[in-house]
Amino acid sequence: MENWGKLSHMFVTVFLSNFADLMLSPAIPDVTLGAIAGVGSVIMMPLIGNLSDAYGRKALLTIPMVLATIPSVILAWKRTPNFFYAYYVIKTLTSMVTEGGVVCLALAYLADNVSEGKRVSAFGILSGVVSASFLGGTLAARLLPTNQIFQVSAAVSITAMIYMIVFLKDTTRITDALEQPILKVTESDEDGCKASKKIDFVKNIPSPKDIFRLLRSSIKFSLAAFVAFFNSLAEAGLQSCLLYFLKARFHFKKDQFADVLLIAYIGATVSNMVFMPTLGPRIGEETLLSLGMFAGFLNMFLDSIAWAAWVPYASASTGFFLFLSSPNLRSIISKQVGPNEQGLAQGCILGITAFANIISPLIYSPLSALVLSDDAPFHFQADRLLSEYSDKVSSSILKKRSQKHGPRGGLNPSSS
Repeated sequence: MENWGKLSHMFVTVFLSNFADLMLSPAIPDVTLGAIAGVGSVIMMPLIGNLSDAYGRKALLTIPMVLATIPSVILAWKRTPNFFYAYYVIKTLTSMVTEGGVVCLALAYLADNVSEGKRVSAFGILSGVVSASFLGGTLAARLLPTNQIFQVSAAVSITAMIYMIVFLKDTTRITDALEQPILKVTESDEDGCKASKKIDFVKNIPSPKDIFRLLRSSIKFSLAAFVAFFNSLAEAGLQSCLLYFLKARFHFKKDQFADVLLIAYIGATVSNMVFMPTLGPRIGEETLLSLGMFAGFLNMFLDSIAWAAWVPYASASTGFFLFLSSPNLRSIISKQVGPNEQGLAQGCILGITAFANIISPLIYSPLSALVLSDDAPFHFQADRLLSEYSDKVSSSILKKRSQKHGPRGGLNPSSS
């Protein structure tokens, strides 16, 4: 793969960052924190992505990397009630940037350094790195004593930040020679330059109108955004209620549910890091996306009709293809915009998926509680899972339509 040296530093940075964050998730689960962070991500992801188009990927990546170290350092220092309160407040605020910010900038960085023909391989490896960090973080949280989890997480987070600053090389940006100053800036021009920089910064803040125009820049981009929304809506709904469904149906405990997730993520790690780089450039993103969507159908369908306790474990084996959807969608979207709009495009899609993750529990949790209660309208405990299956079908139909349209387009918000 081209530019492997530069890309490997980004992969290491993403792995260490996610590993440190996911270590804390089993130790301190909190739904409210995730919901508030999701609302912030809807706004922050397009902003961070667009600013990275103007000021560079590494400069913007430094922000979430630094912010991610603060919460873990607080609990690594002391775990008294006051420190826990400080952790929750700071974690809620920083998660608006850190949750999705690193992945958004990593995707844009890969698009800058990899040609379109090999981009699906790079995005697949990045997705595999994220899955591997989930496995490593979950296993570390299980094996380490509770009082050491926060210290190890803080150390890994700081290591990731230092590694990124030292080794990661920023993307080389090609600018028009006519835009370069002919003469050196003098002291009398210093104030004017500062004012100009402030104006440029304001222009690089995308408005809802800019985002709407980007989504309409091509039919394929619009349909891919709809696919990403419905796919995230279904996956977030499944994750929010599957534990309760398995507990009600087969008396599953958290450890058994964690084993199901581990099986799925082991398959995702192997498929994304081996299967996609090998076959992705040959068969294309659309075919792999279809395979991933079908695996999602099969996974939800088997869970919905599970007749024995071993069925959820068997359905988790579809994780080998289940997580192919997201990286292939990202690759398709990256090809619909220009090189100076990669950050904004990836940020918009991550904002859309964050919005889907917010509203999904609001839709499916009441339905799940109704179906699993004694007052259910009819005796079918898998009704809610099949409704998520219908969301997957809807996104698949939109994906099929997107394959018929391929016009390229883009938008630079600063020019609007």
